[in-house]
Amino acid sequence: MLRLKDVLKRTGFSRSTIYNKLNVASDHYDAKFPRQIRVGKTSVRWIESEINSWMEGYVKLSRQSQGSMAEIISAMVV
Repeated sequence: MLRLKDVLKRTGFSRSTIYNKLNVASDHYDAKFPRQIRVGKTSVRWIESEINSWMEGYVKLSRQSQGSMAEIISAMVV
């Protein structure tokens, strides 16, 4: 299981970007981004294999697309 700091390192995203991807009210919401799991009163973790799978999909999509990065990200949010 990964801590937030590990997810930040693997994805290259900021803390606010991660939480915006999880927030349905955000313009940056990503329904495919792995959800965190609560492991304590104030602690959360992410499943490593879920983060890895999401990143693999992100890379595949970016390599297949001839469009802009905005189009790639939009396609992932669907």
